[in-house]
Amino acid sequence: MARVTEEEVLQALGAVVDLDREQDVVSLGMISGLAVRDGNVAFSIEVDPARAEELEPLRQACEEAVADLPGTLSVTAMLTAETAPPPAAESPAQQTPAPGKMALPGIKSVIAVASGKGGVGKSTVAVNLAIALNRLGLRVGILDADVYGPSVPRLLGIDGQPESDGEKLEPMQNYGVSCMSIGFLVDPDQPTIWRGPMVMGALEQLLRDVRWGDLDVLVVDMPPGTGDAQLTMAQRVPVAGSIIVSTPQDIALIDARKGLNMFRRTDVPVLGIVENMSYFLCPNCGHRSEIFGHGGARETAAELGCDFLGEVPLHMTLRETSDAGTPVVASQPESEHAAAFMAIARAVIERL
Repeated sequence: MARVTEEEVLQALGAVVDLDREQDVVSLGMISGLAVRDGNVAFSIEVDPARAEELEPLRQACEEAVADLPGTLSVTAMLTAETAPPPAAESPAQQTPAPGKMALPGIKSVIAVASGKGGVGKSTVAVNLAIALNRLGLRVGILDADVYGPSVPRLLGIDGQPESDGEKLEPMQNYGVSCMSIGFLVDPDQPTIWRGPMVMGALEQLLRDVRWGDLDVLVVDMPPGTGDAQLTMAQRVPVAGSIIVSTPQDIALIDARKGLNMFRRTDVPVLGIVENMSYFLCPNCGHRSEIFGHGGARETAAELGCDFLGEVPLHMTLRETSDAGTPVVASQPESEHAAAFMAIARAVIERL
């Protein structure tokens, strides 16, 4: 059976009208990030953030219009805030650290990617977000702050040890992103048995004693929970904003609330919530199954008064590319999974 094409998708979307503006979504330039691959379709609908909630029926209408096309196996449409990738000259401005916080010369913005509990795919989100931000023209680094379970080296396909000039460590590089992790410095088969002060000291050293150079954004992959590492970041590092990653089910969202409220109590802005493993697309038939429920993170964001940044599906491609050290945004940039991360990256840039 012939698969659906981009032209057919755009033609179908051209029949969906934004009633308030009395024009179709294609003519209004609302469709972005369109990806069509083997019958699976993904795209973003860029809207005014103030209208996001009321435009949920429009999102559903767009999905239905494309789902009716012959050769379509699955459709994923996401509402995202209107934004454009900033040119290098308009990248985030250098922050001035508050009293008591570390100075990070050359690093304009620090983003903490956190979760209330483990097992929600936070590190996968952090790595793909870093690469997506780089694809949008920013100079990006990633710090693996999970000293007990560093996984960023594996996710980025980097091994070996960083070089040093006797004063500072040189970050490792892959996919256009600078990286530093405690995983480069310790035996990967040995457990890290450190008390709180050692964790805090290690994080400060990885920030201060690494030659990061000039970065627009440093993404920090936090350990799960609300312990010493999170407090160190909140109290000692000039964090521009935090991102909470959760799966849709209630048990994960309970812990996500704790992480979000911890950042708020320590005066760290919360950029928004990402729903990972939002739904499952069967690679054979394209059937969509909401294994962990769906929409819980969006509802939690609305309830807590923060932004919903986007949703990422559960798919074997994400697992395979993560295990292989070839993140999906880098290895399959035209896929619907990469499109999801690109939409989240645009939303993050807008909020910075």
